[in-house]
Amino acid sequence: MIIGLHHACISTPNLDRLKAFYCDLFGLEEVTRFGWEQGNRVTDSIVGLDDSEAEFVYLRSSNAYIELFQYTHPTPKPRDPNWRVNDYGITHTCFEVTDIHGEFDRLSAAGMRFQNATPIDAMGMLQVAYGFDPDGNIIELIQFPDRAKRRESSSLTGAPIITVTDALL
Repeated sequence: MIIGLHHACISTPNLDRLKAFYCDLFGLEEVTRFGWEQGNRVTDSIVGLDDSEAEFVYLRSSNAYIELFQYTHPTPKPRDPNWRVNDYGITHTCFEVTDIHGEFDRLSAAGMRFQNATPIDAMGMLQVAYGFDPDGNIIELIQFPDRAKRRESSSLTGAPIITVTDALL
């Protein structure tokens, strides 16, 4: 039985830079850091590589994890710099926010590059902005205006809204 999404993973050429980006700007916290040297047969069988070597860090948000990997062997191939959101593969990571304009301004001031000059209002159902982390991975910011009103249309699926106080009752 699948019970939910646990984490997404991003491969990077600079682990510390990308970790700082997600921790400093998005409030994620480091849970653990680990690595392995070439010749680790168990790890090689898990990741499907020969003589792999890498370091990774696990970051936690309020409801999910992001795992960042920096492989040193075999030598990674850089992603096509002209990669677009419609190209195959995982296309973006989305963070739900409560004040999209405030977060957009804060992240822009910190140097994050966005696709548009301001968040976009999608027919009042949501507000959204696409930006880029230091490696060019797309990050989506999303705000559901009805969530604060505790209405069912507060998400794309109409899932019920559960707050911490609701969970404790």
